Amino acid sequence: MSLTVDLASIRKNYSLQQLNENSVAADPFQQFNVWLQEAIQAALPEPTAMVLATANQAGIPSARVVLLKKVNPEGFLFFTNYLSHKGQDMALNPAVALTFFWPELERQVRMEGTVEKVTESESDEYFWSRPLGSQVGAWASPQSKQVTSRQELEEANQLYTDKFAGLTQIPRPEHWGGYLVRTHLIEFWQGRPNRLHDRIVYTQESANAEWQISRLAP
Repeated sequence: MSLTVDLASIRKNYSLQQLNENSVAADPFQQFNVWLQEAIQAALPEPTAMVLATANQAGIPSARVVLLKKVNPEGFLFFTNYLSHKGQDMALNPAVALTFFWPELERQVRMEGTVEKVTESESDEYFWSRPLGSQVGAWASPQSKQVTSRQELEEANQLYTDKFAGLTQIPRPEHWGGYLVRTHLIEFWQGRPNRLHDRIVYTQESANAEWQISRLAP
């Protein structure tokens, strides 16, 4: 027996916290780190998970969840296969957007900016910090390409497992590495009662300009 749920009736009234211009940090990266640490300390599932939105040359968008691996005043860093769907999008159109959602804290953070590859040494450093199985998987998986079956992936994984057996350090594939998202807009959203949510946005006109802080209507 199937259960039909009235989607229009699903709602939640947010009431945990508030956010205002006078309480946020002057620097958006400092503010983000405060919220990220609170999400980690709250033991939320996958607190570093973020939705990465890209678009191809024709402007057709696509989105998926990736994991944040570093944040600093330069931007937000993640790693992936350069030949994947998202990698091909970013090679043609560097404009991207990121979204974090921590529902247990009734919070969301979104960013807009441009993406660029990190240095090979940065990609090497992170690649070699990954579990051995994940390193092998980066070789075995032709990410975003069609495969005939799960067995094809398993066989490729075994092939590279055997190939690299006995090595103390697996080489990083040239098609795998890191990206840095340089943001010019970062918005912090705090759920509030009756859908009158708090939205504080930081914008930057140029790379070295001061961040401007303003409030948006919910």
